[in-house]
Amino acid sequence: MSELSLLLKQTLDPSARKQAEQQLAAAERTGGFAPALLQLIESQTDPSIRFAGAVYFKNFVKKYWKQIEGEPDYVSESDRQTIKQVVVQLMISVPNALQLQISEAVSIIADNDFPAKWQQLIQELVGKLSLTDHQVNIGVLQTAHSIFKRWRHQFRSDTLYIEIKFVLEQFAPAYLSFFQEIDKLVDANQGNAQALAPLLETVLLLCKLFLSMNSQDLPEFFEDHQAEFMHLLAKYLNYANPNLASDPDEAGTIEKTKSVICEIIDLYARQYEEDFKGLNEFVKMVWVLLTTVTTEKRYDYLVSKALGFLTSVVKLPRHKQLFEAPETLQRICTDIVLPNMTLRETDEELFEDDPIEFIRRDLEGSDNETRRRAAADLVRGLLELFAKEVTEIFSAYINQYLEAYTSNPVSNWKAKDTALFLITSLSAKAVTAHSGATQTNEYVQVLPVFASHVIPDLQKAVDGEIHPIIKVDAIKYLTIFRSQLNKAQLLEIFPSLARHLQSTNYVVYTWTAHCIERILAMKIQNEYLKPEDVKPFAGELLQLLFELIRKGGTPQKMAENEYLMRSVLRIILRSKHELTVVEPVIQSLTFIITEISKNPSNPKFNHYTFEALASLVKAVCVANPALVVNFEGLLFPPFQQILANDVAEFMPYVFQILAQLLSLHSDGVPPAYAQMLPPLLLPVLWENHGNVPALVSLLNAYLARGANTIVQQQQLVPILGVCQKLLASRLNDGYGFDLLNGVFKNVPSNVLAEYVKNIFILLLTRLSQSKTPKFSREFLNFISFLLVLEKPGLAIDDVLGVFEQIQPGMFRGLLETILIPEFGELMTVQDRHQCAIGMTRLLTQSNIMLSENYFVVFPRLLNGIIELMHKPEPEVKQLEEEDVLADLEDTGYQASFARLATVALLDQKKQIKVDPNMFLAQSLAQMRQTQPAKAEAIIQSANQDNAKFLQEWMQGVAPR
Repeated sequence: MSELSLLLKQTLDPSARKQAEQQLAAAERTGGFAPALLQLIESQTDPSIRFAGAVYFKNFVKKYWKQIEGEPDYVSESDRQTIKQVVVQLMISVPNALQLQISEAVSIIADNDFPAKWQQLIQELVGKLSLTDHQVNIGVLQTAHSIFKRWRHQFRSDTLYIEIKFVLEQFAPAYLSFFQEIDKLVDANQGNAQALAPLLETVLLLCKLFLSMNSQDLPEFFEDHQAEFMHLLAKYLNYANPNLASDPDEAGTIEKTKSVICEIIDLYARQYEEDFKGLNEFVKMVWVLLTTVTTEKRYDYLVSKALGFLTSVVKLPRHKQLFEAPETLQRICTDIVLPNMTLRETDEELFEDDPIEFIRRDLEGSDNETRRRAAADLVRGLLELFAKEVTEIFSAYINQYLEAYTSNPVSNWKAKDTALFLITSLSAKAVTAHSGATQTNEYVQVLPVFASHVIPDLQKAVDGEIHPIIKVDAIKYLTIFRSQLNKAQLLEIFPSLARHLQSTNYVVYTWTAHCIERILAMKIQNEYLKPEDVKPFAGELLQLLFELIRKGGTPQKMAENEYLMRSVLRIILRSKHELTVVEPVIQSLTFIITEISKNPSNPKFNHYTFEALASLVKAVCVANPALVVNFEGLLFPPFQQILANDVAEFMPYVFQILAQLLSLHSDGVPPAYAQMLPPLLLPVLWENHGNVPALVSLLNAYLARGANTIVQQQQLVPILGVCQKLLASRLNDGYGFDLLNGVFKNVPSNVLAEYVKNIFILLLTRLSQSKTPKFSREFLNFISFLLVLEKPGLAIDDVLGVFEQIQPGMFRGLLETILIPEFGELMTVQDRHQCAIGMTRLLTQSNIMLSENYFVVFPRLLNGIIELMHKPEPEVKQLEEEDVLADLEDTGYQASFARLATVALLDQKKQIKVDPNMFLAQSLAQMRQTQPAKAEAIIQSANQDNAKFLQEWMQGVAPR
């Protein structure tokens, strides 16, 4: 215990952290580690060590609790039981800061084990509720909240509903009774602020639980007791107590409770409107609340949620009469919307003091909980039923604001900010990330506003002439309404926009980078800007963007602003072969990679950086492979540094780009790559799941470019060992098949011959002992791949012959029990076509298949092929460069793999050009000439429905 305490303490010391983390990483895989960690959290007196222990426990659970078949399990069953026996008691007994960490761990455990493997949990929680020890209550309810809140965002399923039903049967009656008793205690302690604090904290948690328990469906218990619940919710929505101190800048427990209640009634208005008997009364309460709260910061979240409730109701046709009176609409616009649309002092402070957060509020929707965004949403809600009326009301105010700005731009700049924000809210009825405003308000003239009030601001001096927020407003307006402009208009305004990258204001140049990126990402009249359109300004834009990134200085500051690197990436993608500043760009990218690898901090920035690098390789080296060596000369030093320093976050990217570069060589495996191969096969690299897809891609590049070299250097057996490890894992078996395909495709058949039987036995063992739907499907794909391979030494009968060696008649059994039943499970067009062609070759070209033992399979196989081909094909979007900038979720470097889309474009399977329908028809026509009796027997085995398709395909078809 003392050693564990010391190691945790050392993780807080930068000089000792790395060694301590390595020792802990080794210890965490030994039995008893996690229970010891919980014991330390319970007994340790040093708060910093306790907190470090709680964080480590949370991360341990996140890393190891989920059990994956075929993967090592580092938490023994006895440790799991011990943890579940003590963690709830620990959770309710530790301070709040530790509770939050442990509650996340409890949530992860529950996500995997509850209710099937943790059935006593709810009864244990209910049994600990008390009317005297409110700190214990807070711990119990926080634990329940950590479990129940998962339901809010999960997809509906029978399993989820069974879990919720299981919980409600044990929890709901006690919950209502406890809520009512706590409410009585609140009344009894109105004048006792000290006693009220934990009671109101308990009410807050009870409201959070209410929201979670009702988030999927309206439970029968809550419907039956709606009156009692709504009485409590209405009481606390209106609750006030002058005896309680409040901080004007921080939401207190009362404000937080009212916010959750607004979320609850919003949920009921959206999902259970017909059953929501008190809706009209709550509308009146919220109206009063919105017109009486002050502009203090502590009310911001509450106001946003209250506005959200009104937005939901105002869109409901059944309740149109609540708002349709002209005076009501006027009051909503003037008393509720406009006061919450004005830029506030806190917004200005954020603009100056934390500009990246100011930007993210706009671009990533993190301002969803702000008054301004909620007011804009309410405007859009009003437009659904009252578009003409509210447009007329707001237009008068917009004109007043613009006149005020014109009269004194220096003093009244906020008036124009409000006007432009209101115009945007009023005009953009539907907005997408890709195209901006796709549907506009017919009563607002968007382009005249742009010409009169936006273009002049873009043409003014970059800095100093007008307030920087007005500059940002102009760029934002262009960004949102970019799809309303044609190509000529966009190219005309582009120079005025682009020069704002020279602004000294962080928000101005970042919004400029974002606007440039969004324009380049958009199709204009069904086509993107061409490389020649971008060529005149690409070099200068890239230079300015790299200068802005380098200004950060430290690795963290350089990587802070992903919007700059996203713009770099988009310019490279759009410039393609027309990019004329290749060397400076790759030098800048390698410099940035070298710097940020010292302390990776922003996953999105990192991804865009490597994506930009891969895009540059694709744009330049695919057209001119001779330049690959030059790229390698610049990239290998930082790549080697990343690998030597074990920068886990960047290693998958390095492997992918190495695979990309190696694939561009046409003359075997260069010496530098050959030296790199043995370390790539070390088990330690394959333990990080994030490395696996990239390493498989790299090994396949080795096999494609130098299979003979691999054989000569005796590296084939280690590669087959990697295949074996991957195929045994449910998580990675798909990658095992990818690598196996590369082996069979590229390794000479005479070399492969001695291993084929053992490989097939390995696959058959997995099928018999731990078959999964995914593995069965991948096995079918693998067999289909072999059947279409047409490689000397691996002909169809060579493949079938190996199965016959293992056990006579085995392949027939596989066809009947595994392969043919899986036809309908194939997901992609490529897989279906490969299967249809492979199975057609099997049916018509294999002597073994045409033997008497297999004759009984003909009908099922032929009908399966035909049904596979006329089954509706799924809509498959061919991966395009636009997929490069799909939204990235920071799910953790170790747990996820971020595929470089540019590399994936090169890796995409070549589409089979042969029409499988015609291939079947031609193959049977050919067979009619060589083996007419067997051909007719096969054709006649088609059932009535499939015979029609086959006859249609075969009409007029010449033999192959």
